[in-house]
Amino acid sequence: MAEPLKEVDDILDNQNEQLKKLHNIVTKAFEEEELIVDNLAHPPQEVLTEGQRISDKVARFGGSWTFIIIFSVILFVWILYNSFLPKAEQFDPYPFILMNLVLSCVAAMQAPIIMMSQNRQEEKDRIRAENDYLINMKAELEVRSLHQKMDLLLEEQIKTLFEVQAKQLELLKKLTERVDSLCTKNNL
Repeated sequence: MAEPLKEVDDILDNQNEQLKKLHNIVTKAFEEEELIVDNLAHPPQEVLTEGQRISDKVARFGGSWTFIIIFSVILFVWILYNSFLPKAEQFDPYPFILMNLVLSCVAAMQAPIIMMSQNRQEEKDRIRAENDYLINMKAELEVRSLHQKMDLLLEEQIKTLFEVQAKQLELLKKLTERVDSLCTKNNL
């Protein structure tokens, strides 16, 4: 009678060992995932050249309400100054050719600087999109891996259940034989 119990214990030990292996695999996957998430949450700092820092500052200031308001005030003062002073004191009389030249120069200088900043931002966005794609791919692979692990686990459990059922049937046969033998002894 001790032999069938030992076999059942062996089956349960085998199943516990498989569960420990699966637990270790899942724990390792979580640790790797934490590393990836930590790297994405805290990416390495970008090293910028002086020109890149300047272009970022110019783009940030040139695209702000502060710039628009200050520039509008300067243009308004320029126009008022050159409109209401006597002709001798005006440095840019109507049609404000000097003002148009200054505006053209500011636009000519500001546009490429802003474009440099936008190009760098576009590169950052591209890298971020690649990271998102890689994360999605990793998630998909993890889901597939989990499905395979679940299938393996179910397969092993079904196999174990069949083994346990086979052992139970053997035990039932032995019990039936013993009961039958006891019944035949008692009937004689």
